[in-house]
Amino acid sequence: MTARTVLFIAEPQSVTAIFPTLQKAGLQAGLADNLNGALGFIKKSRPCLVFCRPRLQGFDARAFLAKGAETPGFPPVVIFSASGNAEQATEFLELGARDYWIEPLAWEKIQLVLPEDQPKPEPEPETCPPKAHAAPAGNGSPQGRFQIIGRHTAVLRVLALAKQVAGSKATVLISGESGTGKEMFARYLHHNSDRADRPFVAINCAALPEHLLESELFGHEKGAFTGAIQRKLGKFELADGGTILLDEITEMDLGLQAKLLRVLQESEFDRVGGVDTVKVDVRVLATTNRRIEDTVKEGKFRQDLYYRLNVIPLALPALKDRGDDVLLLAEFFTNKFTAAYGLARLAFTDEARKWLMDYDWPGNVRELQNLMERAVLLAGQGPIRPRHFLMGDEQWTPDDLSAIDADQQAACEAAPPSTPDEAMSVMPLHEMEKRLILKSLEETTGNRTRAAELLGISVRTLRNKLNEYKKQGLDV
Repeated sequence: MTARTVLFIAEPQSVTAIFPTLQKAGLQAGLADNLNGALGFIKKSRPCLVFCRPRLQGFDARAFLAKGAETPGFPPVVIFSASGNAEQATEFLELGARDYWIEPLAWEKIQLVLPEDQPKPEPEPETCPPKAHAAPAGNGSPQGRFQIIGRHTAVLRVLALAKQVAGSKATVLISGESGTGKEMFARYLHHNSDRADRPFVAINCAALPEHLLESELFGHEKGAFTGAIQRKLGKFELADGGTILLDEITEMDLGLQAKLLRVLQESEFDRVGGVDTVKVDVRVLATTNRRIEDTVKEGKFRQDLYYRLNVIPLALPALKDRGDDVLLLAEFFTNKFTAAYGLARLAFTDEARKWLMDYDWPGNVRELQNLMERAVLLAGQGPIRPRHFLMGDEQWTPDDLSAIDADQQAACEAAPPSTPDEAMSVMPLHEMEKRLILKSLEETTGNRTRAAELLGISVRTLRNKLNEYKKQGLDV
């Protein structure tokens, strides 16, 4: 194996979706899930770059980086996480990591961290047939290849405005219902700016109480409060030279809003407990799923901050208002997940297409993505039928269950895995279901209500599944 190899140390289902893109770009992808396996792969195959989780069962990135520091010619390492924090990022960077990323992995980002002597070929378009690229993003540069999928007039209008302002430093306020793709548009703005090779840092303002959010945003000095045992850099410092995304900005406390306004006006702030002013060059993007004008009228959001953030407003349409984009996105996600799980491409029946168009999509694009992953797993050899979209125990019938079981059996008999990598992706439905449930709990830090929403099932169904796993001896 040549040096044109990238190693991933992660769960297979979380990274294999990017493998086809790497292969089209002339790169080989390796996979390991423990420390000894990773070190053995590096010694044998000499990858040019490594991506790894902070921690897995049998693997700790700290020990891995320590081993790398002792090994001449060790490849650069990028840590990636579903939900990291500034303190963890600082720790890994100090231990020698090349970078610290928040998911998702994307070719547009990967090619920017390939070693300088590593060719950076451009992959062929992936995942969608030509018609799925109805809203191409960019101008042919590495940053410009980042794409928003859609061809509805409402999407094209927003995309045109985003493309026009992407290269500026103007603050952008992105509004829309939950699941409409606000972070995707934020990443589009970053990847199509001259800051694309600098950090993109996102923080959810609703996820932390005021005192913790202030520390996450601006950092703190050692001894600033109980538990502050060392200096911590905040998100603004980590994003210096790049872009910061303030997600759910309307949930920020009024006191903290005043400090944010200072950063926007003066490009400076003080760490918690600090005396020295920190200067930064950061482009600020913000998102909200509420009518921010109403929160201003209610006195819950500063009017001056609203005007400062709303220099460029981008209002995203709900999926139910995007017409045929539903089918376009369904095809996109289906191709993505069949590639990720090593399955053959799947078609939709006419009945399935009608179901997709008739559904009102309260969870928008995020719900569609989760539904397509479920349909891919349940359809087996295909095609995808309406029964593969059913949600919750109360909606299943014995005929549905028998049909889906037959789909799975046919898939296993007709398409046995042909390579070790494919064998790793194909497994019994009940095992795949268990992995998805445990993964959803991991991503929501144990929040069962949120995990059930991500999976598209009821909390009761999730609770029953977890009780079943406990009886099997699994600690959940």
